[in-house]
Amino acid sequence: MKGRYKKQMDTYVALDLEMTGLKPKEDKIIEIGAVLVEAGEIRDTFSTLINPGRALASEITELTGITDAALRDAPRIEEVLTELSEFIGGRNLLGHGIGFDYAFLKRAFVNGGMTFEKHGMDTLKLSRKFLPDLPSRRLQALCAYYGIVQQAHRALEDARAAHFLYLKLRDQFYTEEDFCFRPLICRVKRECPAGRRQIDRLLSLMQRHKLSIERDVESMSRNEVSRLTDQILAKYGR
Repeated sequence: MKGRYKKQMDTYVALDLEMTGLKPKEDKIIEIGAVLVEAGEIRDTFSTLINPGRALASEITELTGITDAALRDAPRIEEVLTELSEFIGGRNLLGHGIGFDYAFLKRAFVNGGMTFEKHGMDTLKLSRKFLPDLPSRRLQALCAYYGIVQQAHRALEDARAAHFLYLKLRDQFYTEEDFCFRPLICRVKRECPAGRRQIDRLLSLMQRHKLSIERDVESMSRNEVSRLTDQILAKYGR
Protein backbone atom coordinates (compact mmCIF):
# COMPACT_ATOMS: atom_id res chain seq x y z
CA MET A 1 0.00 0.00 0.00
CA LYS A 2 1.57 3.24 -1.09
CA GLY A 3 0.72 6.89 -1.49
CA ARG A 4 -2.90 8.03 -1.47
CA TYR A 5 -4.33 4.55 -1.12
CA LYS A 6 -2.29 3.83 1.99
CA LYS A 7 -3.45 7.09 3.57
CA GLN A 8 -7.07 6.17 2.88
CA MET A 9 -6.63 2.74 4.46
CA ASP A 10 -4.95 4.19 7.56
CA THR A 11 -7.50 6.90 8.33
CA TYR A 12 -10.91 6.03 9.80
CA VAL A 13 -13.05 6.05 12.93
CA ALA A 14 -13.33 2.75 14.77
CA LEU A 15 -16.81 2.60 16.30
CA ASP A 16 -18.66 0.47 18.82
CA LEU A 17 -22.00 0.78 20.61
CA GLU A 18 -23.65 -0.86 23.59
CA MET A 19 -27.44 -1.21 23.37
CA THR A 20 -30.44 -2.30 25.42
CA GLY A 21 -30.91 -5.23 23.02
CA LEU A 22 -30.45 -6.45 19.48
CA LYS A 23 -33.37 -4.87 17.58
CA PRO A 24 -32.64 -1.47 15.98
CA LYS A 25 -36.36 -0.67 15.67
CA GLU A 26 -37.07 -1.33 19.34
CA ASP A 27 -33.87 -1.13 21.36
CA LYS A 28 -31.79 1.91 22.26
CA ILE A 29 -28.13 2.91 22.42
CA ILE A 30 -26.69 3.12 25.93
CA GLU A 31 -23.02 3.82 25.14
CA ILE A 32 -20.96 5.12 22.22
CA GLY A 33 -17.24 4.64 21.82
CA ALA A 34 -15.27 5.97 18.85
CA VAL A 35 -11.55 6.05 18.10
CA LEU A 36 -10.12 8.48 15.53
CA VAL A 37 -7.24 6.89 13.62
CA GLU A 38 -4.98 8.86 11.29
CA ALA A 39 -1.90 7.44 9.57
CA GLY A 40 -2.54 4.20 11.47
CA GLU A 41 -2.25 5.88 14.90
CA ILE A 42 -4.93 6.72 17.46
CA ARG A 43 -5.28 10.52 17.55
CA ASP A 44 -8.43 11.06 19.60
CA THR A 45 -11.34 9.28 21.25
CA PHE A 46 -15.05 9.93 21.85
CA SER A 47 -16.94 8.18 24.62
CA THR A 48 -20.29 8.77 26.30
CA LEU A 49 -23.04 6.92 28.08
CA ILE A 50 -26.56 7.49 26.73
CA ASN A 51 -29.80 7.57 28.72
CA PRO A 52 -32.15 5.25 26.78
CA GLY A 53 -35.30 6.32 28.62
CA ARG A 54 -35.90 2.82 29.94
CA ALA A 55 -34.59 0.40 32.53
CA LEU A 56 -31.90 -2.04 31.51
CA ALA A 57 -32.47 -5.76 31.45
CA SER A 58 -30.39 -7.55 34.09
CA GLU A 59 -28.47 -9.44 31.42
CA ILE A 60 -27.34 -6.17 29.81
CA THR A 61 -26.02 -4.88 33.13
CA GLU A 62 -24.34 -8.21 33.76
CA LEU A 63 -22.74 -8.17 30.30
CA THR A 64 -21.54 -4.56 30.24
CA GLY A 65 -21.35 -3.51 33.87
CA ILE A 66 -23.50 -0.48 32.98
CA THR A 67 -26.26 0.22 35.51
CA ASP A 68 -29.47 2.24 35.48
CA ALA A 69 -27.90 4.54 38.05
CA ALA A 70 -24.96 5.24 35.72
CA LEU A 71 -27.36 6.18 32.89
CA ARG A 72 -29.76 8.30 34.93
CA ASP A 73 -27.89 11.59 34.38
CA ALA A 74 -26.39 10.67 31.01
CA PRO A 75 -27.41 12.69 27.91
CA ARG A 76 -30.13 11.52 25.55
CA ILE A 77 -28.95 10.37 22.14
CA GLU A 78 -30.23 13.51 20.40
CA GLU A 79 -28.00 15.61 22.65
CA VAL A 80 -24.75 14.03 21.40
CA LEU A 81 -25.40 13.58 17.67
CA THR A 82 -23.90 16.90 16.57
CA GLU A 83 -20.71 16.35 18.57
CA LEU A 84 -20.41 12.77 17.32
CA SER A 85 -21.00 13.85 13.71
CA GLU A 86 -18.24 16.45 14.01
CA PHE A 87 -15.90 13.88 15.55
CA ILE A 88 -16.45 11.41 12.69
CA GLY A 89 -16.47 14.07 9.98
CA GLY A 90 -16.15 12.64 6.50
CA ARG A 91 -14.12 9.64 7.62
CA ASN A 92 -14.95 5.99 6.99
CA LEU A 93 -16.12 3.72 9.81
CA LEU A 94 -14.52 0.52 11.03
CA GLY A 95 -15.91 -1.94 13.53
CA HIS A 96 -16.56 -5.55 14.46
CA GLY A 97 -20.03 -6.09 13.00
CA ILE A 98 -20.09 -2.46 11.90
CA GLY A 99 -23.33 -2.86 9.93
CA PHE A 100 -25.19 -3.73 13.13
CA ASP A 101 -23.93 -0.67 15.01
CA TYR A 102 -24.48 1.51 11.94
CA ALA A 103 -28.17 0.52 11.83
CA PHE A 104 -28.68 1.81 15.38
CA LEU A 105 -26.69 4.96 14.81
CA LYS A 106 -28.29 5.81 11.49
CA ARG A 107 -31.75 5.46 13.01
CA ALA A 108 -30.74 7.91 15.72
CA PHE A 109 -29.41 10.41 13.16
CA VAL A 110 -32.48 10.10 10.92
CA ASN A 111 -34.80 10.59 13.90
CA GLY A 112 -32.75 13.67 14.73
CA GLY A 113 -33.30 15.05 11.23
CA MET A 114 -29.65 14.55 10.27
CA THR A 115 -27.98 12.81 7.33
CA PHE A 116 -25.63 9.94 8.09
CA GLU A 117 -24.26 8.10 5.04
CA LYS A 118 -20.97 6.28 5.52
CA HIS A 119 -18.54 3.75 4.08
CA GLY A 120 -17.30 1.05 6.41
CA MET A 121 -15.13 -2.00 6.89
CA ASP A 122 -16.12 -4.96 9.05
CA THR A 123 -13.45 -6.86 10.96
CA LEU A 124 -16.01 -9.59 11.68
CA LYS A 125 -16.46 -10.30 7.95
CA LEU A 126 -12.71 -10.21 7.42
CA SER A 127 -12.07 -12.64 10.26
CA ARG A 128 -14.76 -15.01 8.99
CA LYS A 129 -13.07 -15.11 5.61
CA PHE A 130 -9.45 -15.33 6.68
CA LEU A 131 -9.72 -17.23 9.98
CA PRO A 132 -12.40 -19.85 9.22
CA ASP A 133 -10.84 -22.51 11.44
CA LEU A 134 -11.05 -20.57 14.68
CA PRO A 135 -13.82 -21.80 17.00
CA SER A 136 -15.11 -18.23 17.43
CA ARG A 137 -14.81 -14.94 15.58
CA ARG A 138 -16.24 -12.90 18.44
CA LEU A 139 -14.15 -9.83 19.18
CA GLN A 140 -13.13 -11.11 22.60
CA ALA A 141 -11.96 -14.43 21.14
CA LEU A 142 -10.01 -12.73 18.34
CA CYS A 143 -8.33 -10.38 20.79
CA ALA A 144 -7.23 -13.41 22.82
CA TYR A 145 -5.97 -15.07 19.63
CA TYR A 146 -3.84 -12.06 18.67
CA GLY A 147 -2.86 -11.04 22.21
CA ILE A 148 -4.79 -7.76 22.08
CA VAL A 149 -5.59 -6.37 25.54
CA GLN A 150 -9.30 -5.67 25.79
CA GLN A 151 -11.94 -4.75 28.37
CA ALA A 152 -14.82 -6.54 26.65
CA HIS A 153 -18.33 -5.15 26.23
CA ARG A 154 -17.55 -1.49 26.83
CA ALA A 155 -17.91 0.65 23.74
CA LEU A 156 -14.64 2.60 23.73
CA GLU A 157 -12.53 -0.44 24.57
CA ASP A 158 -14.27 -2.54 21.91
CA ALA A 159 -13.75 0.22 19.33
CA ARG A 160 -10.08 0.39 20.25
CA ALA A 161 -9.80 -3.41 20.06
CA ALA A 162 -11.42 -3.43 16.59
CA HIS A 163 -8.75 -0.98 15.42
CA PHE A 164 -5.91 -3.18 16.63
CA LEU A 165 -7.60 -6.29 15.23
CA TYR A 166 -7.89 -4.58 11.84
CA LEU A 167 -4.15 -3.85 11.85
CA LYS A 168 -3.39 -7.51 12.62
CA LEU A 169 -5.70 -8.79 9.88
CA ARG A 170 -4.47 -6.28 7.32
CA ASP A 171 -0.81 -7.03 7.99
CA GLN A 172 -1.43 -10.76 7.71
CA PHE A 173 -4.01 -11.08 4.92
CA TYR A 174 -4.12 -7.83 2.92
CA THR A 175 -5.65 -7.89 -0.55
CA GLU A 176 -6.90 -4.78 -2.32
CA GLU A 177 -10.26 -6.44 -2.96
CA ASP A 178 -10.98 -7.39 0.63
CA PHE A 179 -9.47 -4.51 2.57
CA CYS A 180 -11.48 -1.59 1.27
CA PHE A 181 -14.23 0.63 2.64
CA ARG A 182 -17.62 -0.02 1.05
CA PRO A 183 -20.93 1.86 1.37
CA LEU A 184 -22.92 0.92 4.43
CA ILE A 185 -26.50 0.30 3.31
CA CYS A 186 -29.30 0.84 5.81
CA ARG A 187 -32.66 2.30 4.86
CA VAL A 188 -34.37 4.03 7.76
CA LYS A 189 -37.55 6.08 7.97
CA ARG A 190 -37.82 8.83 10.53
CA GLU A 191 -39.94 7.82 13.51
CA CYS A 192 -42.67 10.25 14.47
CA PRO A 193 -43.09 11.16 18.14
CA ALA A 194 -46.26 9.86 19.76
CA GLY A 195 -49.20 12.27 19.89
CA ARG A 196 -50.84 13.41 23.09
CA ARG A 197 -54.02 11.38 22.53
CA GLN A 198 -51.99 8.25 21.81
CA ILE A 199 -49.91 8.68 24.97
CA ASP A 200 -52.98 9.41 27.10
CA ARG A 201 -54.71 6.28 25.80
CA LEU A 202 -51.68 4.15 26.74
CA LEU A 203 -51.44 5.72 30.19
CA SER A 204 -55.17 5.16 30.72
CA LEU A 205 -54.84 1.48 29.80
CA MET A 206 -51.88 1.07 32.13
CA GLN A 207 -53.78 2.70 35.00
CA ARG A 208 -56.91 0.63 34.33
CA HIS A 209 -54.96 -2.63 34.41
CA LYS A 210 -52.61 -1.47 37.18
CA LEU A 211 -49.55 -1.82 34.97
CA SER A 212 -46.23 -0.05 35.12
CA ILE A 213 -43.28 -0.05 32.75
CA GLU A 214 -39.76 1.15 33.36
CA ARG A 215 -39.76 3.38 30.30
CA ASP A 216 -40.31 7.07 29.67
CA VAL A 217 -43.66 6.96 27.89
CA GLU A 218 -43.54 10.66 27.04
CA SER A 219 -40.40 10.18 24.90
CA MET A 220 -41.59 7.10 23.02
CA SER A 221 -42.24 7.17 19.28
CA ARG A 222 -45.63 6.69 17.68
CA ASN A 223 -44.72 3.13 16.68
CA GLU A 224 -43.43 2.27 20.15
CA VAL A 225 -46.59 3.51 21.87
CA SER A 226 -48.76 1.73 19.31
CA ARG A 227 -46.86 -1.53 19.76
CA LEU A 228 -47.09 -1.39 23.56
CA THR A 229 -50.78 -0.47 23.43
CA ASP A 230 -51.50 -3.45 21.16
CA GLN A 231 -49.59 -5.77 23.52
CA ILE A 232 -51.64 -4.60 26.50
CA LEU A 233 -54.94 -4.94 24.61
CA ALA A 234 -54.01 -8.44 23.41
CA LYS A 235 -53.15 -9.59 26.94
CA TYR A 236 -55.63 -7.71 29.13
CA GLY A 237 -58.35 -6.46 26.82
CA ARG A 238 -59.87 -2.99 27.01
